[in-house]
Amino acid sequence: MKRVLVFLFIIVLGVLAIYNNMQTKNGSPDQIPRPGFTAPHFSLSALNNQSYLVAGKRDKPVILNFWASWCGPCRQEAPDLKMIYEKYQDQLDFYAINMTANDDLESAKSFVKEFGLPFPILLDEKGVVSKQYQVISIPTTYFIDTDGIIKQKIIGVTDRGSFEEYVKELVR
Repeated sequence: MKRVLVFLFIIVLGVLAIYNNMQTKNGSPDQIPRPGFTAPHFSLSALNNQSYLVAGKRDKPVILNFWASWCGPCRQEAPDLKMIYEKYQDQLDFYAINMTANDDLESAKSFVKEFGLPFPILLDEKGVVSKQYQVISIPTTYFIDTDGIIKQKIIGVTDRGSFEEYVKELVR
């Protein structure tokens, strides 16, 4: 009986190792949206009718902020995001990604106008990018370096000082 249990245990470990190896070879680790890994690539249209691409190496680091107009914490952090952008806009790209698949476009436009948001507002109309970045709570913010590597991920609102410290690390 002990031999059977040991044999089954070895089989289970082998299956887990094979599965893990398959995930690695399929490129999954480079697309896992967490610090130390490559940021998933995407292109989205924005409220200004331009298209924006996030893919690999860039001239400036980039911040991605996922939000929706109905999100109370998103309203809370909007003034801080505006201030940070205005202070660091020459040193980084900042894209606010409206989760349009779960929001109303007119409400999103009103939100942007109300807070006077000066940075590009990208529209995730089908929810594809939100899924790529595994956004389960908003706001969610990613800090991505010039090599396309995620350096930091914040889920929820953080205070302005902490947010700015992440920005300073990113632009160094």
